[in-house]
Amino acid sequence: MEVSGKATRIRLFDLFSPQMRAFHMSWFAFFLCFFAWFGIAPLMKVVREELELTKSQIGWCIIGSVAVTVLARLIIGWLCDRIGPRLAYTWMLIIGAIPVMAIGFANDFTTFLLFRVAIGVIGASFVITQYHTSIMFAPNCVGTANATTAGWGNLGGGVTQLVMPLVFALFVGTLGLSEAVSWRASMFVAGLLCAVTGVAYYYLTQDTPEGNFADLRAAGKLPESKTVRGSFLAACKDHRVWALFVIYGACFGIELTINNVAALYFLDYFAYFKEMDPLKAVGAAGLIASLFGLMNIFARTLGGVFGDRFGEKWGLSGRVKWLFITLFLEGLALMLFSQMSILVLAIPTLIVFSLFVQMSEGATFSVVPFINKKALGSVAGIVGAGGNAGAVAAGFLFKSEAIEWPTALFILGAAVTVSSFLAFAVNFNEQAETEAREATEAANADRMRPVPVGPAVAMAAEAVS
Repeated sequence: MEVSGKATRIRLFDLFSPQMRAFHMSWFAFFLCFFAWFGIAPLMKVVREELELTKSQIGWCIIGSVAVTVLARLIIGWLCDRIGPRLAYTWMLIIGAIPVMAIGFANDFTTFLLFRVAIGVIGASFVITQYHTSIMFAPNCVGTANATTAGWGNLGGGVTQLVMPLVFALFVGTLGLSEAVSWRASMFVAGLLCAVTGVAYYYLTQDTPEGNFADLRAAGKLPESKTVRGSFLAACKDHRVWALFVIYGACFGIELTINNVAALYFLDYFAYFKEMDPLKAVGAAGLIASLFGLMNIFARTLGGVFGDRFGEKWGLSGRVKWLFITLFLEGLALMLFSQMSILVLAIPTLIVFSLFVQMSEGATFSVVPFINKKALGSVAGIVGAGGNAGAVAAGFLFKSEAIEWPTALFILGAAVTVSSFLAFAVNFNEQAETEAREATEAANADRMRPVPVGPAVAMAAEAVS
């Protein structure tokens, strides 16, 4: 959709403009969703012992945690086009918080799996995040805005690996609760934070720089929601969307998989942890696993920044070439990590691998806003769903009793490397290239204009002078 008033720069300390409020609220909401989505992962050793889960059952939990998100992302993208990102995020956070808190009632594999599947719905929050920033920021910085909000949101996957064991230890050590009660209480806290943020999102954001969808439709500035039906079909018919679907499965799908298995992988395949006290081992493995997700603080942003720079210099085809480079190197890095058996070598390899994973994600969504502006939500939803579809496919490798986890990682690395060549199926005609170039030039020209100075700043400057 065509929206006016988009921001041409990212001013991180601006908390008042609708563009930057959407920027900060969207990444923070996604951060909490990601935190809650994978909050149980670093505690799986405790859950495995209490519920007596087998390797196959843990594999089903990994698959279940990401499977439902495929459908949820398809629906939420379409919903954003109809009701706007503000309402979509509000209800996603409030409703999604319920299974996060309710997983504490699980007492066997079946109930635990059902709640784990239900929690996966909040993973659709990514689509709303990308949708909201895509309609708030101009072409010269939309890749950076998308990558940064998503990256800082994905950071929740690393922080949860570090924080949830600490919360768990607080309930066990300080409050004297049992381990069985403590992991349940930890998840209740995560769910409660999501629900509170949902209420805040409703009051602190608006759909577009000009206002909310309902008001704009009433004023005749936005097409009626009935026109959205055809936009989803248009997105489905575009081969570029499905190429990006697979590509995103090869980067974000891998990130989801690593978030699910990293802590257990280190505990089970590195001798260092077998000699430690079990409670300390859980915390130490979670700390190392968190390094993978913590790279999101800057790595995904780099993918978007370079996507924007490649776009300025070589057009939309430049964005696609950058996407190929990052994804190809991700595959090589993953295969290398899978062969590491010594902890001091595995940790830096994990960090390098994480760098390319998240840059690939940022590069992907520096391309997505230019595929079909009239079906932005549908395109973002389908591509976003590809990430979870990739995680589902990867989950079957970790479920198999015949395949060791290092072998599964090597197979995934090879698949990512091959998938990188699909980037060349994402092409743009001359008209699209021209429109993107003109929009970028206009945004850059607007960016060079002086930033309006608010009354408070003006008074302070006058006082200093």
